[in-house]
Amino acid sequence: MPELERSILAEIRRIFAHELENVRPVELHHDLARDLEVDSMGALVLAVALEDRFRVRLADEDAGAVVTVSDLVELVARRVRNHTPGDTVRGDA
Repeated sequence: MPELERSILAEIRRIFAHELENVRPVELHHDLARDLEVDSMGALVLAVALEDRFRVRLADEDAGAVVTVSDLVELVARRVRNHTPGDTVRGDA
């Protein structure tokens, strides 16, 4: 796994452990809703924390494409790679 993706996965695990107080393991294949029981509030906490940490914007339309932890890692990595300095950091998450 490339370094960026490892860093994103580590941050997702940190958010789950510290901000969502989830003690379960977080693996790439886990379904966010079914396996990790992420509800709408948890999704918002996760999105905002990832936006702040990686200085990207995750939009509402992104939510439909994200089912697994792997999907989320790929989305954030794509946003980081496509980020243009001066982009808005946070919008509708």
